[in-house]
Amino acid sequence: MNDSTRSPDADRTLLIVDDDKPFCDRLARALAARGFVVRTANSVAEGAAALGESAPAFAVFDLKLGDGSGLDLMRALKASRPDARAVILTGYGAIATAVTAVKLGAFDFLAKPVNADEVVAALSAGVETRPEEPDQPMSADRARWEHIQRVYESCDHNVSETARQLSMHRRTLQRILAKRAPK
Repeated sequence: MNDSTRSPDADRTLLIVDDDKPFCDRLARALAARGFVVRTANSVAEGAAALGESAPAFAVFDLKLGDGSGLDLMRALKASRPDARAVILTGYGAIATAVTAVKLGAFDFLAKPVNADEVVAALSAGVETRPEEPDQPMSADRARWEHIQRVYESCDHNVSETARQLSMHRRTLQRILAKRAPK
């Protein structure tokens, strides 16, 4: 049977691509203990090679990798196996990136730190399952932070260009980028 005709429900193959090797290894062990057949990679190049060998039924991709983006791997996965279920992980929770990930076929977009139970829940969710509405709407500080992250990403992480586009002093922007996202 070829990769594109297997059901993801019967196939428990999983590819994890994350450049944080200790995190990747811990997550791989935890998901293997939950019944997945896990392969790991630590770069876009390694992930693309693994996808070329055999497209898995499930995937977990880090958004920011040393040699590219997990979104590139998402495109490659969906091209070779449209029924695959994938989750994007990131330490940078920008709304625009989450929307792009979902449009490319990701089942969920999870902010790090994340545990194996959250990953399994996201991978197991049905297509019609929608995330719960938040108890409280996004704060103004969080909305501002999201906007800054979106502009920063669109400027290819160039602080000076981002500061120019936001009409903000470069050092002020650097201080904002160094902080964690507000709640």
